[in-house]
Amino acid sequence: MKEFELKYGCNPNQKPSKIYMENGAELPIKILNGKPGYINFLDAFNSWQLVKEIKQALGVPAATSFKHVSPTSAAIGVPLPEKLKKACFVDDIEGLDSSPLACAYARARGTDRMSSFGDWIALSDECDEITAKLVAREVSDGIIAPGYTEKALKILKAKRKGTYNIVQIDENYIPDEIEKKQVFGITFQQGRNNFKIDEELLSDIVTKNNEFPESAKRDLIIALITLKYTQSNSVCYAVDGQAIGVGAGQQSRIHCTRLAGNKADIWHLRQHDKVLNLPFKDEIKRPDRDNCIDVYISDDYEDVIGDDVWENFFTQKPEPLTREEKKAYLSTITGVAVGSDAFFPFSDNIDRAAKSGVSYIAEPGGSIRDDVVIDACDKYGMVMAFTKMRLFHH
Repeated sequence: MKEFELKYGCNPNQKPSKIYMENGAELPIKILNGKPGYINFLDAFNSWQLVKEIKQALGVPAATSFKHVSPTSAAIGVPLPEKLKKACFVDDIEGLDSSPLACAYARARGTDRMSSFGDWIALSDECDEITAKLVAREVSDGIIAPGYTEKALKILKAKRKGTYNIVQIDENYIPDEIEKKQVFGITFQQGRNNFKIDEELLSDIVTKNNEFPESAKRDLIIALITLKYTQSNSVCYAVDGQAIGVGAGQQSRIHCTRLAGNKADIWHLRQHDKVLNLPFKDEIKRPDRDNCIDVYISDDYEDVIGDDVWENFFTQKPEPLTREEKKAYLSTITGVAVGSDAFFPFSDNIDRAAKSGVSYIAEPGGSIRDDVVIDACDKYGMVMAFTKMRLFHH
């Protein structure tokens, strides 16, 4: 297949639309089901690069959940603790622990379920039956992977009344070194961002505390590769083999840090016993539970547990998760890693990161206030490395 005609571009009025290889070669994909659109393919090709790079860097199957050309999360195939399984709504998936790929997607999808609703999925490895069963019950637009087992493909083809978008990519495909795009009829050209992210990038430690445990190196690599394919400005929090908070596309670095930190906090709070034991009615579906949990965790909890509304969702009225309880719970969190796609210009970013249990940071450095940022890290006992490499993505 040398080209594929699309229904329309980013919006229905943008016609004609297609994907093709400028050099006339065959496309490196096969469309096994459905008819993906313009934005689907933008998500597919960006997300595939992300999981491929994580797999190459860490040697573990990886998955990501994408929405509007940015990841909601990315994760590797580490088994989930029981509380996290429950928080991610996967505690009933039989055989989950036997599939690293399914564990990776369970983490990626479960990180920010509000944002992942209607996601595009990328898998670094052949999709197996357990992963397909997990995907089949979530609201999703499509999936890209280097292959699918026969049973997995059968499960996925039945999704969305047979219209689910399934794309297979040639895992050996290597794009040209020069990439182009047009804006306002003007062609932009640049070299591809082939910068390799690995442990060596974390060797320039600039803080008094200079001990990076292996788990922190792993999480920082995941955060930095995630940022490489996130719309800038962007900041990413990661822990336990997954990105837990992505702040994308903000004009101000502190707003990225706050947004990502708030998402990381929500991920932690979803594992609070009060949240895990919310007495939902059986008929309340997962997306509605996500909405309820999101509001319950917020300061607007009365919108779901108030006297006039709680019976819509619960078998009995839940107790609120108070601001004091949330603060106390989050104060116990440590060991979180943070990556930034450009330098932190002010120490307020470090202060905000500290509130979400951050212990490890990787950022390019190069600010005229680097010394102030380093001092802030030292105040909290954090370890910070300067990568000397910006990771903007537009």
